[in-house]
Amino acid sequence: MALIDLTAAEAHLVAPRGGDGGTGNSDLLVEPRYFDRDQVITHVASAIAALAFTWLVYERLTVFSGDLGFLVVWWVSFTGFVYVTSRQQWGSVVATNNLVRVVVTSAAALALIPLAAILLAVIVRGWRGMQISFLTTTMRTASTESKFSQGGAWHAIVGTLEVVGLAALMSVPLGIMTAVFLNEVGGRLAMPVRMLTDAMSAIPSIVAGLFIFAVLIQSHYLDQTGFSGALALSILMLPTVTRTAEVVLRLVPGGLREASLALGSTEWRTTKNVVLPTARTGLVTAVVLGVARIIGETAPLIVTMLGSQLFNANPFANKQDALPIYIWTQKLTSTGDNTVTANWMWAGAFVLMVLVLILFVTARILGNRTVGVRRG
Repeated sequence: MALIDLTAAEAHLVAPRGGDGGTGNSDLLVEPRYFDRDQVITHVASAIAALAFTWLVYERLTVFSGDLGFLVVWWVSFTGFVYVTSRQQWGSVVATNNLVRVVVTSAAALALIPLAAILLAVIVRGWRGMQISFLTTTMRTASTESKFSQGGAWHAIVGTLEVVGLAALMSVPLGIMTAVFLNEVGGRLAMPVRMLTDAMSAIPSIVAGLFIFAVLIQSHYLDQTGFSGALALSILMLPTVTRTAEVVLRLVPGGLREASLALGSTEWRTTKNVVLPTARTGLVTAVVLGVARIIGETAPLIVTMLGSQLFNANPFANKQDALPIYIWTQKLTSTGDNTVTANWMWAGAFVLMVLVLILFVTARILGNRTVGVRRG
């Protein structure tokens, strides 16, 4: 049979006239993203019909009950109605496409529901307690009997920025260099290094904190400071940056390397001037993922930093606070959802979320800038 190349609209019009008895012509090409008004009406009608069918079967003809079971039965009925009605109107190809669209869209929505619920809870409860004083004051004179305006998280915000910044300063160069070694150099050590990186990515966060505590703090090489917390976070951040950067470097076309080497460039200059600039956006993504891995960690910071109610801008001085420790401390002292400590807790979570958003947007802006052509 000759393959008929049609546009989405033409396929929609011709498919019901296929030579297989109205079930569609398997030789027709269907645009996967094609979704016209008739298909929208079909999906809405299928949803309504599935709702009525589920109510009849689930609520009247059987002894089942419960919202979750009702929703599951409705979704299964909805997908069945979509496939049957689409097959009757446009054939099996369009029906299969619509069925897969419903399944994939439902899976994406199901994955986004927990994220949306978390964001909504933090925004609603955190924004309700946000005040300017919260961003400019510390917990020096605050207690569980204080007013909300008498306490704040300024000291924890500064501590978070310093600790995460130090951890990134230690992990990002080492992680990217390790990824360059694994992807561009290789050799006998590549496999052991890759296995060690994979093993590090599975380390629980508390173990990283206990390692720094046992090796450096108990041995009196370091005190419980922000720098100690940064060391623990760098252990957690390093494998994420390394593995992500390695995957990104693999995506750089080999033809770029070959062209650079053919022009007489050395291997290290090819990596420096061709490979890394080409993969810069992906490397920024690796850094973003690494920061996301550590910025909310609490357990290693409790062990290595202890936390503080006072402002301490020196990461090498004893005891420093961070937003995860601040939130955990307020949760310990909170006795209900309407107490002042609970408001401090949700406000701290809101600030942490906004801080992550600002870091992500900044990283994206820096990563999407046009890469200039290097000469020489």
